[in-house]
Amino acid sequence: QVQLVESGGGLVQAGGSLRLSCAASGRSFSMYAMGWFHQAPGKERAFVAGISGGRAGTSYADSVKGRFTISRDNDKNTVYLQMNSLKPEDTGVYYCGVAKVYWVRRNVGEYDYWGQGTQVTVSS
Repeated sequence: QVQLVESGGGLVQAGGSLRLSCAASGRSFSMYAMGWFHQAPGKERAFVAGISGGRAGTSYADSVKGRFTISRDNDKNTVYLQMNSLKPEDTGVYYCGVAKVYWVRRNVGEYDYWGQGTQVTVSS
């Protein structure tokens, strides 16, 4: 059974940093694209960052470029999101997902597996 488990969320002041992790189990995802999405209160889930299978490429939403970095450790079947210079508008639930394709996908509907989410709250 495929399972994605996010961790690392919490409460942080504006300007601070957090590192999110998403551990996958049930099969290897080393050749599949993985991504992070953000869902703010009352809003739809939105793409934040993605990484292709084999770490060949990355993609970021404009709002996080230069602040967030996505990476993956295929030996651990884990994807990370390093979030720096956090802003109050970054507050929300962060979900990781797996798309059963090689290259990065930016749309929610293109992802096949999802984690349960981890809450990030940035205070001003």
